Amino acid sequence: MQDKNLNKDVIIRVENLVKYFPIYGGLFGKKLADVKSVDDISFEVKRGETYSLVGESGAGKTTAAKTAIRLYEPTRGKVLFNCSDGKELVDITKLKGENLRKMRKHMQVIFQDPCGSLNPRIPVGDIITEPLLVHGVKNRTERKDRVVSIMKTVGLRPEYLKRYQHEFSGGQRQRIGIARALVLNPDFIVCDEAVSALDVSIQSQIINLLQDLQQQFGLTYLFIAHDLAVVRHMSDTIGVMYLGKLMEVAPNKTLFENPLHPYTKALLNAVPIPNPELDRNRKIIMGDIPSPINPPSGCRFRTRCPYAIQDCHNIIPDLKEVTPGHFAACIRIGHI
Repeated sequence: MQDKNLNKDVIIRVENLVKYFPIYGGLFGKKLADVKSVDDISFEVKRGETYSLVGESGAGKTTAAKTAIRLYEPTRGKVLFNCSDGKELVDITKLKGENLRKMRKHMQVIFQDPCGSLNPRIPVGDIITEPLLVHGVKNRTERKDRVVSIMKTVGLRPEYLKRYQHEFSGGQRQRIGIARALVLNPDFIVCDEAVSALDVSIQSQIINLLQDLQQQFGLTYLFIAHDLAVVRHMSDTIGVMYLGKLMEVAPNKTLFENPLHPYTKALLNAVPIPNPELDRNRKIIMGDIPSPINPPSGCRFRTRCPYAIQDCHNIIPDLKEVTPGHFAACIRIGHI
């Protein structure tokens, strides 16, 4: 369970993570196939940074993040986690029962839909208090003080404690979700499309809040998003996913200034520019993302890649370091 070779600056390392969802059917419920949502990916997140996963819908970003913190059980793979109060580097895929429950307080989630992730039947104060009850904070005064304090921190008034979620705006609901995630003082937070359901003006408020909280509490984020403008503003490191695989990983500035993989180039080329007079030669990705039940052989992106050759049908490209800190999974790097 212990890995002494893990860099202490790394808070989480995912190794060869696989998550398949079985499909059953027929009279006897026989297994028919697997949805290969995440198919052998590896990455690591350093303490205090924001690591973003981007890609089209169906790329496996959210599944990868939820599997990494055991909201989904991994099919295969290893996840090493280094919490702030622990000296051991723990493979959380092997934890069960009470040991897993204790580890969960160090890993929290801010969900995409602030309305759907909050219980409409209980007051906001109880929603934020619930994690404290689950993790054994028995003193009522201590619980209330921590809830009021975290509400103030995220910009909510203490008098909102007795209100219900339908009485709040979308931005306020997301602040409630953030408060719930922060009340246990975690080290690592998954932000699953945390701003995509909000208006643009509210998005900027929540993004600024997340950055302020990161500085204040030393948080580490795994940030899931479609909006590359948000990703560029938030991220230290970016991983580009396609059909369950990592296509490219690089520091923020490097990825935007020098993308290597054809898929990354196409994603960046599709970002709108607010200038109708600017003549831009867009290279649109043709076709739809293939089914994760039966993904293409070889390179997953080859069916939509304008640079694909016969070898792309047969060779599964490894994620290789092209320049220091810049990784890409393409056999044609240097020829496109």
